[in-house]
Amino acid sequence: MTRQERTAWLFSAPVLAIIVLVFIVPTALAMALSVTDYSIYALADWSNLRFVGLGNFADLLSTPLFWRALGNTALFAVLGVPMAIGTSLAVALLLNDVTVHWKPLWRVLLFAPYVTSVVATAVVWRFLFNERFGLINRALNAVGVTPIDWLGNPATSIPAILIFVTWKIFGYNMIVFTAALSAVPQDLMEAARLDGAGLWGRFRHVTLPAIGPTLLLAAVMSVAGFLQIFAEPYVMTLGGPAQSTTTVLYFMFDEGFKWWNLGQASAVAFILFLMILALTIVQTRIGRRYEWL
Repeated sequence: MTRQERTAWLFSAPVLAIIVLVFIVPTALAMALSVTDYSIYALADWSNLRFVGLGNFADLLSTPLFWRALGNTALFAVLGVPMAIGTSLAVALLLNDVTVHWKPLWRVLLFAPYVTSVVATAVVWRFLFNERFGLINRALNAVGVTPIDWLGNPATSIPAILIFVTWKIFGYNMIVFTAALSAVPQDLMEAARLDGAGLWGRFRHVTLPAIGPTLLLAAVMSVAGFLQIFAEPYVMTLGGPAQSTTTVLYFMFDEGFKWWNLGQASAVAFILFLMILALTIVQTRIGRRYEWL
């Protein structure tokens, strides 16, 4: 190797070592555990560890709660991704307007929820959604709406959590979209305006193609994030009511750290990894089809 190449490897070595230690090695171990019956008994005595092959995966496919968790997770993603991206893009478009004043202040205020503790904010929102003394129900009661048991009703538990999650994370995508919108060529916008294109026409034919790669990145990150949702239902509903907010990651947590069935939990983690990988590949191909990559 040349001197420059040796120097590059030298400076890259610490980061590569961290990636290997905290990502590659744990991932490999989890994949190995997924084909065993590793449990609290094997934790106490390795002689109790047995190789079960695809047995853990077969058991998951015959477990109703796993399918319920999978359906809940899919519902979170299907409803949450459009909410998060749509809200972020709408706010970014508003902040991109030249008539808006105090833009830096608004960006800081709207980005602040993203950097706050998810557990602390989830506790606050759990009280906001409280049926008896929550501020949301008090506001609804003031306009004549009957108080809603947001977190105690299976029909409203997921929408309530989605409202909180959207509020919590939309600031990150908003900042990313704001940066992308600032790079949209203004000469193209002016040309479209002179050609008679309206507000929607300029957005559809100029803005949207220009921010396509950023939109694709936000979609990939949002899908992966919603498929891994855990802390919000854990703090706000404990997976209830009637398991209506039990997600795949919540199910994996219970299997691994409540029942100490670590082999089964590793199988769940591997399935979730394959789901995220498959959806990422699909989204990337869609991005290439629309020339966003």
